[in-house]
Amino acid sequence: MANYYDLLGVSKGASEDEIKRAFRKLAHKHHPDKGGGDEKKFKEINEAYQVLSNKEKRREYDQFGQTFSGNGGGGRQGQRPRGFDFSGFSSQGGQGFDFSGTGFEDIFSDMFGGGGRSRGRARAGADIEVDVEISFEEMVRGVKKDIHLRKLSQCSICHGTGGKPGVPEETCGDCQGRGQIQRAVQTIFGAFAQMTTCERCHGRGKIYREECTECHGAGRLQKEERSSLEIPAGINDGQTLSVRGGGAAGEDGAPTGDLFVNIHIRSHPSFKRRGDDIVSQLQVTFAQAALGDKVAVKTIEGDVMMKIPQGTQPGEVFRVRGKGIPHLGHFGRGDHLVTVVLAVPKKLSREEKELIERLGKLKP
Repeated sequence: MANYYDLLGVSKGASEDEIKRAFRKLAHKHHPDKGGGDEKKFKEINEAYQVLSNKEKRREYDQFGQTFSGNGGGGRQGQRPRGFDFSGFSSQGGQGFDFSGTGFEDIFSDMFGGGGRSRGRARAGADIEVDVEISFEEMVRGVKKDIHLRKLSQCSICHGTGGKPGVPEETCGDCQGRGQIQRAVQTIFGAFAQMTTCERCHGRGKIYREECTECHGAGRLQKEERSSLEIPAGINDGQTLSVRGGGAAGEDGAPTGDLFVNIHIRSHPSFKRRGDDIVSQLQVTFAQAALGDKVAVKTIEGDVMMKIPQGTQPGEVFRVRGKGIPHLGHFGRGDHLVTVVLAVPKKLSREEKELIERLGKLKP
């Protein structure tokens, strides 16, 4: 017999909730009444759950391992835990089993519908996720983008009802207006009442005598739609914007899903982003750096004149205030940072070489 923790796929320190979730998942997978179910495996995981979900039995199991008795007493060789007795199973009965306090009530509700569950709900529309690329300049200034989508949209003829306009609703004859139908399900535990959503009215309890000719009763259909999205200035690369109700239409008037737009910003040949500042490089000659000068600096808003002080060193950074990126959701904007790079000529005339050689002989 395998270790009970291994059977459920949990660690020895797993919480009660983790054990219950693991059993619930495996019970759904291996239940004999499901396609591909495994009755032997189902019994094994049930046995493991009966022990590990009981504090006293789990304590004894942790202490004595597979040899403990399972009935609250001390360890005894050769006996498996008697957490649940399968000898009474039959395809006709399964009478006399008390599931109270074991957690099976919730699990059976999920697996078989549970006799007291409320009317089934129509599914909400699916969320849609798309990617949108914008330029560096659009990121700085903000931009309005049109997004073209093909998605399930509410029928414009019946407005999502699925019925032919002007035709009144009537009570569903299959479920008698309850929205659910009760069926008997035979399991290894016996017969259970299973409540399922009525396939004819989809849980509404009402139907239309005539279907909408446009959507054929579905209430929604595939359409090409265009959405306009305002992308704010200062948005970050990889940031996601959400559009409430921009996704697919729901079933039977259920809420529409949302649209999620992932923003990607193209790189710029001259500018880079550092927080809300823009950084760039400015090449200057040795004469400009040594003697000082006033030069034109390219910014996202156009050229501005900047003073290069006498004796400027390579790598020195100058700040052009207010020419950076707007603060997202706040007033103001960052700065433009200019890093000075010394431009060294690759080819020199004879006169230039002589001048540089003379400079090289000067003491610093």
